[in-house]
Amino acid sequence: MFYGPRPTQAPHHRGGFPLTLTLALVLTGLLLSGCGMTDNDNTDSPGGTADNSQEAAAGGLPDAGTATVDEAVSAVKEVSSEIYRFAGVPGKASEPGPGVKQCEGKDPDTYFTVYHPWNFAPTKPADLDVAMENLKEKLDTGGWVVKKMYRDNSPNKALNLVADNDAKKVSAWIVQYAEDETPSLGINVASGCYRVPPGETIDHF
Repeated sequence: MFYGPRPTQAPHHRGGFPLTLTLALVLTGLLLSGCGMTDNDNTDSPGGTADNSQEAAAGGLPDAGTATVDEAVSAVKEVSSEIYRFAGVPGKASEPGPGVKQCEGKDPDTYFTVYHPWNFAPTKPADLDVAMENLKEKLDTGGWVVKKMYRDNSPNKALNLVADNDAKKVSAWIVQYAEDETPSLGINVASGCYRVPPGETIDHF
């Protein structure tokens, strides 16, 4: 298995940008891991007792190829738009756009990763379960593979879904906040590690 560093609890956006880079590394750590996880209702959060089995990968983030920052950001935004469509119910997405960070252990002037945290709040709170079911189905087709489903160890035992798309070099982590005053899905899309073309620069934000 291929794990990055793990946060102490699942992401909760509350219109909240930015998420920590740690979350992006968790996602890209799972990306292209091939660890073959199956669905389960594990009560461990990413930072719970499952940490005892953490296996660090020596290679860092998976390679996403060569792209400019604009190209990579555009690709990640398109994946977020795809996930929005996959939800299949009317709702509102939060506004903040993607961020760009360096790839850990690599030249920050040459390598970068893109992450995009956002929230989706269905117009009808009752549609939250429908949206999560739609995402579970859609994120296991067309190049997407659901790598893991589990309930974390937060007070509300939120349902988490992690899915990878090898072709697009992205991973998505979705958390269902059904008990909040405004029920929503916390979503983070993260890329692998891109290499900037010769002569191009990287703006980290």
